[in-house]
Amino acid sequence: MKPFILVNAIMIAASFSAINQTQSQGQTPVVTSPDGIRIAYEAHGKGTPALIFVHGWSCDRSYWKGQSEPFSRQFKVVAIDLAGHGESGLGRDAWTMEAFGGDVAAVVEKLGLQHVILIGHSMGGDVIAEAARRLPGRVAGLIMVDTYKELGSGSTPEQVQSFAARLRANFSDSTHALVRSMFLPNSDPSLVERVAADMSSAPPAVALGALEHALNYSHEMPRTLKELKLPVVALNPDNTPTDVESMERYGVEVVLMPGVGHFLLMEDPERFNLLLSAVIDKMVK
Repeated sequence: MKPFILVNAIMIAASFSAINQTQSQGQTPVVTSPDGIRIAYEAHGKGTPALIFVHGWSCDRSYWKGQSEPFSRQFKVVAIDLAGHGESGLGRDAWTMEAFGGDVAAVVEKLGLQHVILIGHSMGGDVIAEAARRLPGRVAGLIMVDTYKELGSGSTPEQVQSFAARLRANFSDSTHALVRSMFLPNSDPSLVERVAADMSSAPPAVALGALEHALNYSHEMPRTLKELKLPVVALNPDNTPTDVESMERYGVEVVLMPGVGHFLLMEDPERFNLLLSAVIDKMVK
């Protein structure tokens, strides 16, 4: 599997001790992760199943802004900042998919949610698979938004190190160029620049650690999906080909959204939401 396919990325949330606060007071609620990091989240609406939105590499929960309000009219919607991202804390020893999965599970448990659909963009797709491991009996399905274009043996260690080395040499400039390449030539320039500037300003130690763990997780995903035995949908753009046969081999249904790049949830939220709603409705039935 090619590294650029898997660079769909990594999200992080935080340290310090957690003091639970309420959004009604205008404060961001937080919870403590299993390893003691302060994890920020927001919750809106009501209804089951609850939709848990998990951002990707070097992003934060605000990337789901176009989904939070529309879907909260029918469901309880929760958006999370993974450790190291957004308003969540730092201080984690290793930025692994397993640890990020613990962040998500901690929020679900804090809110007492018993029936959820986990939705992850890019690296967030790896994270929700690990979260599902920690939430047996509570997860109705997984929706991975441009996380994988193919499933199989995954990236080699040499590919992972080569890709990470390109970013490590000059993190800010290299990440800025990488993010721009994930959009289409006709994408909204202001959105492209906003996302590129945001992601290239991430803490390099966190970003590079998470990137390597996300790329290496490609080896684990096929086994994880077989163990989970859950409905899984890949909602992918058509900017690069998806190997549908390899995805279906591991029980992943593919839904394609044409005319957008990697940040499809932000590039055309109205059309994305229609597709996502149809996927959710199918999982709920």
